[in-house]
Amino acid sequence: MKKMFVGNLPTNASEESVHELFSEYGTVRSIRINSDLFTGKCRGIGFIEMEGHEARAAIAGLNGKSLGGNLLKVRYEDPRRRARSRRRR
Repeated sequence: MKKMFVGNLPTNASEESVHELFSEYGTVRSIRINSDLFTGKCRGIGFIEMEGHEARAAIAGLNGKSLGGNLLKVRYEDPRRRARSRRRR
């Protein structure tokens, strides 16, 4: 199971729309879209879990693809990157 980071999602993105987009490349195990606490709109990032070979296909097919006028950034999640961002706060 591989966890992927998806960045630059449009504000109108929902779990259903992202699931539909990624399911073209395989079975989506889980999705978590970060949303604004007050408005409920997407904050532009999310995390998706898929099997390894399906995740590689999704990264190859969706990284740089336009969705709602935004170019998606899709890559494997790097836990070290998240730990560094927490220290800066």
